[in-house]
Amino acid sequence: EVQLVESGGDLVQAGGSLRLSCAASGVTFDDYNIGWFRQAPGKEREGISCISSSDGTTYYADSVKGRFTMSSDNAKNTMYLQMNSLKPEDTAVYYCYGAFSFDVWGQGTQVTVSS
Repeated sequence: EVQLVESGGDLVQAGGSLRLSCAASGVTFDDYNIGWFRQAPGKEREGISCISSSDGTTYYADSVKGRFTMSSDNAKNTMYLQMNSLKPEDTAVYYCYGAFSFDVWGQGTQVTVSS
């Protein structure tokens, strides 16, 4: 069974940092696009970062560019999202995602940024 499990969500003050982790089981990242999404209350799920399997390029949404950094450790089958300079508008449930032979989503982890 393929699973993605996030961790690292927390309550943090504006300007602070968090690192989210997403551990995969039953699959390896090597040949697949992987990414992070988030969903704030009352809003649609938003793609914020992804790593392209074709060339390893990392893409970011404008809303997080320069503040968030996505990385992956394929040996550990784990992806990360380092979030710096957090803002209250970053408050959301964060999901990792893998475009494997079928789409797989993690269960989500809550990030709350207080002003």
